[in-house]
Amino acid sequence: MNTMTDIPNLGSSERRPDSQYEAEFDPEMGTLWGYFNPAGAPRFNLALLADIRAHDSALQSNNGHVLHEGAMRKADYYVAASRTPGVYNLGGDLSLFLLLIRTRNRDALVHYARLCIDNIYPRMRNYFCPTLTTISLVQGDALGGGFETALSSDVLIAEESAVLGLPEVLFNLFPGMGAYSLLARRIGMRAAEDLILSGRMLPASKLHEMGIVDVLAPDGEGERTTREWIARTQRRRNGHQAVFQARKCVHPIEREELDRVVEVGGDAALRLGDKDLKMMSRIVRSQERRMFDAASDGIRGRTIGAPQSRPDTFEGDAPIGRAHEDSVASLNPGANSA
Repeated sequence: MNTMTDIPNLGSSERRPDSQYEAEFDPEMGTLWGYFNPAGAPRFNLALLADIRAHDSALQSNNGHVLHEGAMRKADYYVAASRTPGVYNLGGDLSLFLLLIRTRNRDALVHYARLCIDNIYPRMRNYFCPTLTTISLVQGDALGGGFETALSSDVLIAEESAVLGLPEVLFNLFPGMGAYSLLARRIGMRAAEDLILSGRMLPASKLHEMGIVDVLAPDGEGERTTREWIARTQRRRNGHQAVFQARKCVHPIEREELDRVVEVGGDAALRLGDKDLKMMSRIVRSQERRMFDAASDGIRGRTIGAPQSRPDTFEGDAPIGRAHEDSVASLNPGANSA
């Protein structure tokens, strides 16, 4: 894919009807806004990962330019946000993890993790366009891979009520898709390990004190705060971008480093015992229940439309989802990945 015209949702308002990733361009501020809009629970399912990569590959190929009203326009800022109320992203697809671990499918586990790195690494590198500043806007929960994705930007803006954390240690794993590398660059290795091993979910205000969140926004005003930050720093944009690039020269993160950590994560996942998998399963059920309850609240009182149902059903501790059969097939070596 070589041109922006190949990706309809890079226009101001156009997008593929079935896309789980939406993008809008603000020409006045030179800002590209990208929104996660996953089907089902707000996790990084395979389709969402594919939609993000297709969009961002085109942006990268065009050296940070987007198609807007028939002309190619340069993006100076790229904001990553979410359409899901109260949630930025809950991270990896744990129900898929459970299935792959129980079937001892290490290759598929590692392949899924690499698909995540395929998305996060270009953002760490500003899509190889040094004049593009990346911003994460967190409005709600950013857990596991969601937190890792938020950390991959030059600037992390979060609303005061947002909760961010790395819960993987609760089921005896660790966040293997960039958290260690990204946190160590921001707060040092010891503090990064302490945060990872604690499994704590922390409010944005606490992470702001720790130097992880760069800008704290009042609740409900994340987008306004982001626009204000852009307007306030725009005159010195060249200097800001140079500092961000210098940061990456002093503390570089290479793709090979991330891939090696992914291998460590794959081996660790296969060492999990039944107790760990049951804990993971409980977390999956809790996430699904929360999103189902939120959806039910949204449709309460309606008399028109199809009955709502949970996206997955569960048998014992193992989530069973029909969509995951296709997911496993696409992750197996030799298959066409999503």
